[in-house]
Amino acid sequence: MLHSSQFKKIAFLSVGTLCLSPWIGPPLALALGIVVALVAGPVFNKNAVSKVTSFLLKAAVVGLGFGMNFSTAIKVGQEGLLFTVASIAATLSLGYYLGKKLKVDDKTTALIASGTAICGGSAIAAMSPVIDADDRQISTALGTVFVLNSIALFLFPFLGDLIHLTQTQFGYWAAIAIHDTSSVVGAASAYGNEALQIATSVKLERALWILPLSLVGSWVYKSSRGKVTIPYFIFLFIAAMLLNTFVPGLSSLSTWIVPASKKMLTITLFLIGTGLSLSVLKEVGIRPFVKGILLWVFISVGSLWMILSVAV
Repeated sequence: MLHSSQFKKIAFLSVGTLCLSPWIGPPLALALGIVVALVAGPVFNKNAVSKVTSFLLKAAVVGLGFGMNFSTAIKVGQEGLLFTVASIAATLSLGYYLGKKLKVDDKTTALIASGTAICGGSAIAAMSPVIDADDRQISTALGTVFVLNSIALFLFPFLGDLIHLTQTQFGYWAAIAIHDTSSVVGAASAYGNEALQIATSVKLERALWILPLSLVGSWVYKSSRGKVTIPYFIFLFIAAMLLNTFVPGLSSLSTWIVPASKKMLTITLFLIGTGLSLSVLKEVGIRPFVKGILLWVFISVGSLWMILSVAV
């Protein structure tokens, strides 16, 4: 006779295995994860799942690098630099203003603004120790970004088709306006291969801004014990692109690494979805969530206007 916890684990593993099939893409995998979380509740240790998710996401992104051309990525990064700088500066400034108006505490405001401006949970995780944020502030920021990320993964490909964005336009838009790298890559993957390459390159370029932002945060909040986190896996992603571009004969290896990495991303999004429980929603709070939505709408509409204006 199976206990309830054993049944939940079997259901969890069964649905997770289903995500390996060719019929399950990133958006559906996320949806399945959310269903499992809301129906079954927490199945495995939250910290353990988080560590596995973090590793799988980094490995998937590095694997995707084996399907990209280094010269093209550099060109995309240079073209997206203006969007990156302008959107980060505007988002951080508006985030501070909205935090004051909505009376959200300074550290929660800084975490939500950083997550929206740069790369979601990774930026929040990097900034938290630097500004000495407490567990409640971290949970509120992560919950806000998590919910909006989940919405974006479904909403952005639909809107991209609706307004007839090109692969290039959607790639830039997803990289700038979606918080987490996982949802950026998932949404872009659903839209097309060219969008995926552009979105991944631009998003990882944005992620490097974690370093200067953390240094500024340490100075503003006078923190002496906060350790600045550097996303080292980005350099492995660059190395993968270099190998794919300049090592002859590697294309045969790339033909199975890239599909495997995309499937790894699908599993990652399923695991991320399992983290969206009712307790996460309750931890967010109305004012921080309203702030997160307003900031997200601003960067989404503003970046789309910029992209359409310059006709990328």
